[in-house]
Amino acid sequence: MTDDEDIRRAATAIRNGDLVVYPTETVYGLAADALSEDAVKRVFDAKRRARDKPVSLAVPDVDAALELVRATDREERFMREFLPGPVTVLCAKTDEVPDALTGGRDRVGVRVPDNEVALVLLREVAPITSTSANVSGRPSATATADLDPEIRDAAAVVLDGGETGQGTGGTGSTVVNVETGEIHRRGSNADAVADWLADETDDSQPQ
Repeated sequence: MTDDEDIRRAATAIRNGDLVVYPTETVYGLAADALSEDAVKRVFDAKRRARDKPVSLAVPDVDAALELVRATDREERFMREFLPGPVTVLCAKTDEVPDALTGGRDRVGVRVPDNEVALVLLREVAPITSTSANVSGRPSATATADLDPEIRDAAAVVLDGGETGQGTGGTGSTVVNVETGEIHRRGSNADAVADWLADETDDSQPQ
C-alpha cells in the first residue's frame, strides 16, 4: 500500500514530466502535469487515445478549480455541492489550460476525487490529468493488478490504494455540463446530479 514516501516520489515524477498511476473513488487514474503540453501528450500516447478526445484535470478542492476555469455562479454552487466526489464538471477553461488537454475545446472537465491517496497527491502537485489508467478501448482498472502492462510500463510510479470503486460499482465519474443541464456520461451519483439540475431549473423559473 502507498505511504508518504510513495506520494513524494509520485509528486516528483509528475513535476519531472513523467506519468503516475493513482487511485480514485471510481477507477485508477493516469496522472501527468495537466498544464504541460508535453506531459499531456505522453498521457495520450500511453493510452493510445485520439488527440481530439479531451482529458479532464484533477485538483485538491473547488477553490483550486476556480483558478483554472471561468465558472459561473451556478457551476460553482454545483461544484461545492458535489465535490469531492465521482463527478466531472465541464467548465470554460482559462488560457493556462493547454488545448492539448481539451482536444481544442473551450471547456475542460474538472475533478476533485473523493479518495485520500489522490487528495494527498493533489495537495503536493496539481493540477494533474484525470483519465482512466487503461489503454483506450480496454476496461478500466479497479486494482493495480488489473493495470494494462503498457500503462504500468509507461508510469514512473504506481500508487497502490487497494481496490477502488467501492460503492460506485467501478464505473467512471458522471460527466456534466451544468450550464446546459446536460449529463454527457452517467456514472456514479448520476441520479443525484440529475435531481440537482432539475431542482435548479425549477427554482429559476418565474413564479
